[in-house]
Amino acid sequence: MEALRLSLLWLQGLALVWGRAGMGLAHLTATAPPPPAQECSEFSQRSCEECLKNVSCLWCYTNNTCIDYPVRSILPPSSLCSLSNAQWGVCWINVEALIIAIAVVAGLILVSIAICCCYCCYCRRRSRSRSDEEEERLARKREERRLQSLQRKHERKLKHDEIRKKYGLLQDSDNPYSRFENE
Repeated sequence: MEALRLSLLWLQGLALVWGRAGMGLAHLTATAPPPPAQECSEFSQRSCEECLKNVSCLWCYTNNTCIDYPVRSILPPSSLCSLSNAQWGVCWINVEALIIAIAVVAGLILVSIAICCCYCCYCRRRSRSRSDEEEERLARKREERRLQSLQRKHERKLKHDEIRKKYGLLQDSDNPYSRFENE
């Protein structure tokens, strides 16, 4: 649970930093005039780096064309360009490898969170059972000591009564006569 809380705090911090950076960029773009927008098709038959300077462009290595990224669909359709030949964002990794890398990283994060949660739950359950067993053991020892104490107290009382009886200090209920002392 602690790992989940830390990851949520980390994500909130990242969102805050990203938002601040976006506000700073918005301030910069508000003061500077925006550059004229160029169509992605103008970068065809050039290089991948030139094409991908514009974030909305997709470079296809099969026919060296720069095309607009199909925003309506999350992944570009294979009729447009196969995922293994499509580049987006950076030229050194294709879209297929990017999807696999993101999926692997997300999977590792989810598995590690699940393992942490299971481990924490197991440790808590185990520590609770240990503490319950120890508490029960201590209660048994406490009860044994109390019984031994009561037994020793009873034995002492019997010995004291014998001594009192020997010296005539014990008031016997079967003896109606008792010693009369003047004060």
